[in-house]
Amino acid sequence: MTLGHSYVHDNSVMDTMEHAKRKKVQAHPMELRRQVLDERAQPGASVAKVALAHGLNANLVHLWRKQQREQQRQDDPPATPEAPQFIALPMPPRQVAAAVADIRIELRRGATTVAITWPAEAARECAVWLQGWLK
Repeated sequence: MTLGHSYVHDNSVMDTMEHAKRKKVQAHPMELRRQVLDERAQPGASVAKVALAHGLNANLVHLWRKQQREQQRQDDPPATPEAPQFIALPMPPRQVAAAVADIRIELRRGATTVAITWPAEAARECAVWLQGWLK
């Protein structure tokens, strides 16, 4: 079907341009819409039950709810962002690191055992010495 042409259907002429320009007419009064939406807003109410009680299609009630939300968004002023604020959070008490014990190495070769104690602060030097000793 192309717009702007006339078609004959059931012995009547319909101009498709005129048909395309028609506006939807509200079939239900605003009072009914408000009543249905108010009933739907009650705790435990469902769209299907409210629609059925008024002889309406549930999809129509969903459409009205959507239109109501859109209208509320348009009516509400845009939110102004608040400046960030500092929020103090409680911190766990600071724990003092336990003193690192010295490095203790026990070497056994056959019946001989050698125990070596090395300061933990010099762990790198201990590793170098141990690598040389194990060669």
